[in-house]
Amino acid sequence: MQYNKVELCGVDTSRLKVLTEKEKKDLLIKIRDGAPAERKKAREELINGNLRLVLSVIQRFSGRGENLDDLFQVGVIGLIKAIDNFDVSLDVRFSTYGVPMIMGELRRYLRDSGAIRVSRSMRDTAYHAMKAKEELTVSLNREPTVEEIAEALGEEKESVVLALEAIVEPVSLYEPVFSDGADTVYVMDQVGDKSDDNDWLEEIAFKEALKKLSDREKRILSLRYFKGKTQMEVADEIGISQAQVSRIEKGAIDSIKREL
Repeated sequence: MQYNKVELCGVDTSRLKVLTEKEKKDLLIKIRDGAPAERKKAREELINGNLRLVLSVIQRFSGRGENLDDLFQVGVIGLIKAIDNFDVSLDVRFSTYGVPMIMGELRRYLRDSGAIRVSRSMRDTAYHAMKAKEELTVSLNREPTVEEIAEALGEEKESVVLALEAIVEPVSLYEPVFSDGADTVYVMDQVGDKSDDNDWLEEIAFKEALKKLSDREKRILSLRYFKGKTQMEVADEIGISQAQVSRIEKGAIDSIKREL
């Protein structure tokens, strides 16, 4: 789903403005320090300048039969919460804080409107865990571990894991996991057969193939397939172009395929 192909009621997504990091920071400072009228104007400009960020997040929830307009509106609520709660004094990119907030709002919406019901106490634990994760992501400048989340909540690690697992949306076997433009990998392609005695041999071969990759190749594959980042997000984090990320990623995958 490309930006210019997303159809939202009353929103021409192909014309949405994109702010630079400096512009975002300047607006956040105005929201914090400006006069009331200036703060209101800066807040509206920051919201409108980050609508593409909301679109990039709702792409991850497409294919579930949900109305895109509804998801977009919920995502904007998450964006507004991120703007209102962001600490501009921290050396953190706004998107680093905003994306988890938007995703958290979308997940809450999908879980509350889903057919599968979870006990109130377990759902509360899961929501507190997600909030703690968002706060720790900002304070630690990285994704927190389950142990760190449990410690912040004063809960047992097992309780946190069970609560988060209980509210995870069921995933379709036909949900795409990865596409390189030609071949698409679906969830069903990653479901293993436990009766296959060759699985452990393939796992060993895969680990050996990974060892032969460079540190940059390993990092790119980790960010792309274990943390679910887009090539543009990886490029920004590493400090290279999206084209370079695409080339290195393809080369690493080809290398692994040759070894296997």
